[in-house]
Amino acid sequence: MMATFLLEIGTEELPATFVSEAMQQWQELIPTTLTETYLTNNVVTIYATPRRLAVIIDGLPIKQPDREEEIKGPPAKAAFKDGKPTKAVEGFTKKQGVKLNDLEIRSTEKGDFVFVNKKIQGKQTAAILTELIPKWIDKLEGKRFMRWADGDIKFPRPIRWLVALLDDEILRINLENGSETIAGDRFSYGHRVLHSKPIEISHAKDYVEELRKAYIEVDYQQRKSKIEQQIQAAAKKVKGKAEIPAELLAEVTNLVEWPTAVVGKFDEEFLILPAEVITTVMVTHQRYFPILKSQKTTKEIDLLPYFITISNGDPEKLKIIAKGNEKVIKARLADGQFFYKADLAKPLESYLPELETVTFQAKLGSIGGKVKRIVNIAKLIAEQLRISKAECQNIERAALLCKADLVTQMVYEFPELQGVMGEKYARAGGENEAVATAIFEHYLPRGAGDILPKTITGQVISLADKLDTLVSIFGLGMLPTGSADPFALRRAANGVVNITWLANLPLNLHQLLKEIAVDFVKTYSQTNSELLAQLSDFFFQRIRTTLHEEKNIDYDLVNAVLGDNDSEYKERGLKDLLDVRNRAVFLQNIRQNGMLQKIYETINRSTRLAAQGELDQIQIMPIEVVDSKMFKSKSELAFYNALVELVPQTEMSQKTRNYQQLVDALAKIAPTVSNFFDGPESVLVMDPDPKIKQNRLNLLGLLRNNARVLADFGQIVKN
Repeated sequence: MMATFLLEIGTEELPATFVSEAMQQWQELIPTTLTETYLTNNVVTIYATPRRLAVIIDGLPIKQPDREEEIKGPPAKAAFKDGKPTKAVEGFTKKQGVKLNDLEIRSTEKGDFVFVNKKIQGKQTAAILTELIPKWIDKLEGKRFMRWADGDIKFPRPIRWLVALLDDEILRINLENGSETIAGDRFSYGHRVLHSKPIEISHAKDYVEELRKAYIEVDYQQRKSKIEQQIQAAAKKVKGKAEIPAELLAEVTNLVEWPTAVVGKFDEEFLILPAEVITTVMVTHQRYFPILKSQKTTKEIDLLPYFITISNGDPEKLKIIAKGNEKVIKARLADGQFFYKADLAKPLESYLPELETVTFQAKLGSIGGKVKRIVNIAKLIAEQLRISKAECQNIERAALLCKADLVTQMVYEFPELQGVMGEKYARAGGENEAVATAIFEHYLPRGAGDILPKTITGQVISLADKLDTLVSIFGLGMLPTGSADPFALRRAANGVVNITWLANLPLNLHQLLKEIAVDFVKTYSQTNSELLAQLSDFFFQRIRTTLHEEKNIDYDLVNAVLGDNDSEYKERGLKDLLDVRNRAVFLQNIRQNGMLQKIYETINRSTRLAAQGELDQIQIMPIEVVDSKMFKSKSELAFYNALVELVPQTEMSQKTRNYQQLVDALAKIAPTVSNFFDGPESVLVMDPDPKIKQNRLNLLGLLRNNARVLADFGQIVKN
């Protein structure tokens, strides 16, 4: 016979973020603890609203199955002395509740030990659940947990009731919270406005439907789907199409229990504001959904003077709810309109002196100082990239103005609009299009999955800004640790890598970091001798992660192009980020088309053996390191001659970055190398004569070094 269990924790209104987090945590925690306690089940379903967390477990047995458990006791020598039981074995039998006759002595790798096969009778499921419930509650994690009353229980909001049913029976569970006791019962509570009376849950299986009758939709996905459908239907009524940001939809879903879409209107005069201002007010500050015109025009965002809010109130009072929200947004948009007009009253450049009063970081000074550094770094990047004089003028101008909007009234009120308003104000003030666009683009990417700057001006300023932050913060010794990264340095480094790759910029990052680091040390009188090494390691790790996780390159191929603590590869990689990416992608491609397999065996074997030699990894010229007079086999001579023919192919491949040419040449030499190892005239590489041994290891080292132009084959794992 199988049972259904229901647990509901009733609370005061929970933060929306905690609702999502709690559902995920319980989805992992509860099935795990059930398995650990030998309770099989069909399905565990988690439900949640702002006022409750609930779980329904179907297919539970009435009791645990009886089972046998093998328990290891003390060593046989310690258990018995002169054939008589010692205190050690007596203590063991007492603890396990068995008799001496139940014990067995068995041999193990560590000697003879006492064992017992203990029969354990299964507990009643109700008793186990009573023990588990407090643990499920106690193990939930999140921000800003609180105590209430005079107890020690911590939760994001006070717990007000518990429903705990196994089928139709109440589980006698009590949460002791100081002088307050919260007892398990069968009474839940419906919607605050639409159904304020308690709800009696007769059976665990009735939970979802009983709450729906009380205007509570406990199923997150059902609630979310209902909201989405209502939003689109409401938008159609005003001949528009709703914009539904995923994060806002998720948040709103966890703010309501019985959703109703409400359409509100605002004055059309506010449409003169940039659309980004209006949508920021709606989405970020008011949790409203904007309505766009159904037919796209030339504008990126073409708004209608309407919005949609999701009410948790009485559907009969939608007009009153709409009017209340209309008053709120009118005030917010009126503020925005005032800020916009005030900011436009003077050119963007006039805000620059005020940047000296805004602190970037206590030891690094003001945003004004940061802007000066961005201008200088942008010049270094432009010189490296050999950018035209006209474009350099745009870069210098954009670098100068890129942070000016931070001290405008609009951005002060709505920080999310930094860069967005700078672009608008620059364009309104007569700055050219390249400068205006770059002011917005230099903040990109703003997070994972965000767009990257598309213009060369925006790319250079974005790189300069990020590199300044990285060098400056690293220069102060404030490296990110664990999840702590207050200056978003990982995001900045990822941005540098991705921008370089997207735009195919031939950037020498190693040289650039060196120049910026030198300037930083001079300016701030720092003596961080490890600064460049720390930055290089940090970037190298970001490159490694990006290749594997974003470019989907196999981990061993990433290791092959980056090496394993290989200083030569590290410097080479930072000097040419494009080459690192191209080599990794090329390796992935030749693995997929089977070409890598054709050369893998001989190159990998040679690489592993060559590590026992002393040949420098840069050397590729046979005549300089191999003595042909010492050859004792035709296979050695053939190997040598093949290496001589390989060198020009390697040099050309290295020069042109045409790695297919190198792979073709390595494929051609592979049979010769295979014959050297295993053919009729094969040789013993590790010859007793140390000179012959070194000569042969040098042959292998030369092959390894030629292949290293593409990758370290010793890091590649066989398919």
